[in-house]
Amino acid sequence: MEALVRRGRRVARDGERTALIRSLRPVAAVAALLAATVVVAGCSTAPLDVGSTTSTPATSTGPRTATLAQADPIAVTPSPVPQLPATVDTADGRRVTVTDVSRIVALDRYGTYGTTVFALGLGGNLVGRDIATKFPAAQSIPVLTLGGTDANVEAIIALRPTVVLTDASLPSSATVVRQLSSAGIPVVVGSEKRDVADAPEQVRFVARALGVPEAGETLVRRVDDGLAQARRDRPDVPDGDRPRIAFLYARGTGLLILGGPGSGADSLIDAVGGRDAGTAAGLTDAFTSLTSEGLIRARPDVILMLTDGLRSVGGVDGLLRVPGVSETPAGRTRSVVDADDGELLSFGPRTGDVVLALTRALYGPR
Repeated sequence: MEALVRRGRRVARDGERTALIRSLRPVAAVAALLAATVVVAGCSTAPLDVGSTTSTPATSTGPRTATLAQADPIAVTPSPVPQLPATVDTADGRRVTVTDVSRIVALDRYGTYGTTVFALGLGGNLVGRDIATKFPAAQSIPVLTLGGTDANVEAIIALRPTVVLTDASLPSSATVVRQLSSAGIPVVVGSEKRDVADAPEQVRFVARALGVPEAGETLVRRVDDGLAQARRDRPDVPDGDRPRIAFLYARGTGLLILGGPGSGADSLIDAVGGRDAGTAAGLTDAFTSLTSEGLIRARPDVILMLTDGLRSVGGVDGLLRVPGVSETPAGRTRSVVDADDGELLSFGPRTGDVVLALTRALYGPR
């Protein structure tokens, strides 16, 4: 029995890693990552241009945490009254009509839908969530993603949801949608695209599906206001002096991935006035296995990480022991910015707040 338990735990860990990599877009990056062991040594998976070795970053130095002003999403007021039925065209090519939003389940890789439900003023209707929907007000709501990556269909059905919001960012999403639809549950499938530019449409889509489109427009204005404030708060520096910021995804030192074009984090970096270090160094995939050579050549002035990921490698001190990190400008100045896992990549109603918090963490008070 003990041997079976150990084997089960090993399989679960392997499954979580595979599911995680599958969820990182695009498909080309996934294939590259699955084809190789994720290590912190060896050759880079893409040619990197060393370029200039000088930098004049405008950022502050040292470790910092980007913290939102409010721990919970701020709901629109007054609370909207859903206008139902509401019909939407889903990302998987179906047309779905929602007639009841009294029991909502929100499941995606990033916590986007759960956050949006709360911000739309319907948080009291949320009966099931993904593990990334982790702000304080959601903590009592059951988590329905197994290992943080896939959906538990039986548990979802047991909650008797009147509508399920999800997308293809979860493994086996097509199977989950089919099973839930067969059970007579309306399943609204949104786009799995996540970046700053797409955040308003994510909000609008969920708002339309839940019959509260005007509340959605209120949230979109909040996003725009936050982005505008972030632009005012950041220093005005020439393009050549924009700080190089590398997004590093980590789950312990055994899983270290460097972001590149299309990672989603690159759009955040652009929004705060930085240059995505992976993209600037010549990466062509959204996510690439980290190598010491690749990181050194990327020359980040700042390393951006999820809070749990930074913790998993032993904090800043542990990160500096990862080969290559201490040899970068970011490593030499300990310039590591972390942000909450449930906020940084959610790309929904709090995107403006996230960009503003990152801006202030990067550049300091003005």
